[in-house]
Amino acid sequence: MMDFDRAAGLAVCVCLALMHSGCAPAGSHAANGDRTAQPERGRKLVSWYGCASCHDIPGASITGMVGPPLRSIGRRSYLAGRLANTPENLIHWIRYPQQVDEDTAMPFMNVSEEDARDITAFLYTLR
Repeated sequence: MMDFDRAAGLAVCVCLALMHSGCAPAGSHAANGDRTAQPERGRKLVSWYGCASCHDIPGASITGMVGPPLRSIGRRSYLAGRLANTPENLIHWIRYPQQVDEDTAMPFMNVSEEDARDITAFLYTLR
């Protein structure tokens, strides 16, 4: 049985997923597909996608307690308890969490490849 705090947090994540599915922030699709990841843009996207409603993220105005804290994620060995912590795996996890763990509470947020690269670049600054 899920405790109330986790259930409430999960409900917030699901609501955010529904709000953002099919949406993209302004400038989320670069005309030039050959660009480098932008950590500062990723920091803004973490707020836009509402990641802090479920995760503890340094500098966020709210602190979620449903998902694991993302402090020091750049130093971890594994993602989701099963993937080697590489940029490619983090991008995949952000974009398609149910493909990694079908029972995860992390919702599908319809994150574009570009947005996931920028979010990943930002998360790797958290050491």
